Amino acid sequence: MTEKELKEKHQQICNLLSTRKLKPAFDLLEQLISETGIGQYREEYSRLEQNYKFMLKYTVEGINDPERQKIYEHLFISTFEIADNTYENLRMKYSQSVEYQKKRGFAKHYITNLDGFAQELEKYSIKKELRTLLTDIPSEYSDTRMEAEIHLQKIFTIFYHFWFTDRLSGNEVQFFQSLLQNEVLPYYEKSLIVTGLTLSLMRFFDEHKIVLLFNAYENSDEEVSQRALIGLLIGIYYYDQRMPFYHALTGRLQILIEDQRFKSNFEKSILQFIRSKETETIQRKLQDEILPEMIKLSPNLRNKLSIESLMGEGLSEDKNPEWQEILKDSPGLMGKMEELTEMQLEGADVFLSSFSMLKHFPFFSELANWFFPFTSDHPEINANSIKKETNDDIGFTQLIMKSPMLCNSDKYSFFFSILNIPQDYKKMVSDSLRAESGQAEEIEKDESYLGHNKKAEIIISQYIRDLYRFFKIHPQRDGFEDIFAWKFDFHNKFAFSKLLGEDLKILRSIAEFNFAKNYFRDAADIFELLLQGADDAEMLQKLAFCHQKMEDYKKALSYYLKADLFDQNKIWNLKKIALCCRNLKKPAKALEYYKQAEILEPDNLSLHVSIGQCQMELSQYEEALKSYYKVEYLSPGNKKIWRPIGWCSFLVGKVEQAEKYYERLINEGPNKYDLLNMGHVQWRLGNRKSALNYYKRSINNPESSEKDFMEAFEEDLHHLIKQGVNPDDVPIMLDQLRYFLED
Repeated sequence: MTEKELKEKHQQICNLLSTRKLKPAFDLLEQLISETGIGQYREEYSRLEQNYKFMLKYTVEGINDPERQKIYEHLFISTFEIADNTYENLRMKYSQSVEYQKKRGFAKHYITNLDGFAQELEKYSIKKELRTLLTDIPSEYSDTRMEAEIHLQKIFTIFYHFWFTDRLSGNEVQFFQSLLQNEVLPYYEKSLIVTGLTLSLMRFFDEHKIVLLFNAYENSDEEVSQRALIGLLIGIYYYDQRMPFYHALTGRLQILIEDQRFKSNFEKSILQFIRSKETETIQRKLQDEILPEMIKLSPNLRNKLSIESLMGEGLSEDKNPEWQEILKDSPGLMGKMEELTEMQLEGADVFLSSFSMLKHFPFFSELANWFFPFTSDHPEINANSIKKETNDDIGFTQLIMKSPMLCNSDKYSFFFSILNIPQDYKKMVSDSLRAESGQAEEIEKDESYLGHNKKAEIIISQYIRDLYRFFKIHPQRDGFEDIFAWKFDFHNKFAFSKLLGEDLKILRSIAEFNFAKNYFRDAADIFELLLQGADDAEMLQKLAFCHQKMEDYKKALSYYLKADLFDQNKIWNLKKIALCCRNLKKPAKALEYYKQAEILEPDNLSLHVSIGQCQMELSQYEEALKSYYKVEYLSPGNKKIWRPIGWCSFLVGKVEQAEKYYERLINEGPNKYDLLNMGHVQWRLGNRKSALNYYKRSINNPESSEKDFMEAFEEDLHHLIKQGVNPDDVPIMLDQLRYFLED
């Protein structure tokens, strides 16, 4: 089997187990075990199947066993475990992903003396703490880069130890707990270890890993706590199929949701995961729309901006009036830039495009560094200090650390990219960062900014972006499960649906966020859940709009009609009902609702146009013409209305009037249908040569072809005949037209 086939087979087994189809799962599992050739797995499988057969026999015979349900669920858990063991064994043999290359290479580096290892880490941290407190210290306490490097390698060893451990032993559980509870170890080391456990959980399920993440969430350090929360959401979402069998885990989650702090962070994390779905769209917008426009502007930008004069006296914080003049060569650029800025303020990831090309530094060849919180204590940062070159009293790295907009991975990219620019530019960047830092410090004086909620939100946002960069742009990312390809439909997951159902405020927030981002399928699912409790006019309208955008007009109409019972956004709702009726080919019903809306908004141009279109579909051409006249009267300069007036005039026999309107359209620049219709008018007036000329021009229009023309002509033919054109003349005129086309 290929690696892909192995994954599919394992997933099929898990799917069967989740739907409690144990016999088919056993059949597939036997095939998977055969691939390993390991007798132990076969023995465990045979024992489980035998136990299941006994249970089935006793059940059929009607023997009552009070422990049967517990035994039944344990059979599923044991089968999941054998399937996981078998799949992992095969991946260790065959997988060429960087994850399994690393795991195979790490086989001799697992930590055996956990207590001794922990003591070494603590000793280094205490020694480092002493150095910050004392100026004159004994030589044995003096810092060296080598010591820092050795310590970092030990942290990496712990990171990989947990990542590549399948099931944690009791000692390893205690080791993890002791590391997170150790007050001497810095937050960034604990945070990295939590990420290692999260990656381990994704690779191989173990109930203990989830329990440890629950415990880590309760850590007093915000960075550690929020990383643990993200790990929990990823792990429980990924293994949701198994959660019905793990009552202790779902019970722990149920207890946590009672905590207001957890609720707030839970909501922020879900919204940030959903927001990550727009990152690729933002990147494409930057690369395909904004950057090309900027490049087009650049040759003349300096002269147009008068850079020298801007730097002189009189520079203010007002918008430069010349900017509009500059952007006239690219009228859409300002709007796109403003849209991007607004998205950034909302928390969107707008920096991926800029920093995705800055992951080539040797620093990123170490997998662990992709998840390392940005800190000046990292040996790679210390070894490349910019402080001396820039005369930076505050500390360049401290300024970068304070930036809430950049994730940790991008902060490292920024730092290393600055190393390669001339010293004058380094100074300029440092001064700019210092100025921004000063502004940030002013903002931070506001107590609301310093509150837990804001800090947690920044950490959550930055960490999810760190993960996004690893799973989306790491050179060897293909071997990993791409979590950002998931739907993030937490409301559909067993473990989360009950929790969200008990807190409708969070559920409504997620629905509104999906709706605002045009994720209509997910928004509709949640609005439907919310409406199970009681009808709400706004939610009914939004649910209807979701189905309308998904082109399910029948469902959309049903919800718009329900919303019509409420007196909210009445006119908008009536127009939407009418629109759905039109799309469902019910023009008479649509006209009825448009007429109701017209009573409320008699001067609404779009309403009169829509009414006219319905009347046209109902062949009420005289009435349609009156509706279009109203539009022309209310909006005399509206040239678009000439087209339907011209066509309606032709259909009701007012051919001279139709000619007048089509002449106006042709003078303004006709489309292929204007020329076609003018040909019809000329034929009706007896000007056959003129008609052929307009038909020829219609075919030669850049947006047309002979095939397009013939299809449109065929659709109009019954109108021509009704207006008095002899049907016997039609094939003759068309053949003459074909000869004209050859001239």
